[in-house]
Amino acid sequence: MNPEQVSDRHRRRLALVYVRQSSPHQVIHHQESQRRQRQFVHRAEQLGWVADQIQVVDDDLGQSGSRSGQRFGFEEMVSRTALGQIGLILALEVARLARSNRDWYHLLDVCALTATLIADEEGLYDPASYNDRLLLGLKGTMSEA
Repeated sequence: MNPEQVSDRHRRRLALVYVRQSSPHQVIHHQESQRRQRQFVHRAEQLGWVADQIQVVDDDLGQSGSRSGQRFGFEEMVSRTALGQIGLILALEVARLARSNRDWYHLLDVCALTATLIADEEGLYDPASYNDRLLLGLKGTMSEA
């Protein structure tokens, strides 16, 4: 997706920056990763979101992405997306969002239905677009593997 395709419809809703590291050890000893993830606030601003419309979700620090039902930040993000409150979800890489295809495809389905975009370090994606959905599916499969 081209960044120019981000519309006012997206920008009227929140942008969420999802920050996760897989273990408490990483949270303590790999703080550079966390800093890089938090810098996605600036990416949201570059895409046209104002600061008070950008939120950081870091409730899942120290939680593996493969554990369903134990990542309250992820669950809240999916719920708010389903309610149409979110216009953009940003993560350093999609592997930060989910390492289980069940969780990943559920998120993609919700995003497609609510016209919510996903961005990572490599690009900006619209899960309702066939080509973007295909690429996101491959990224999710690689993440689970």
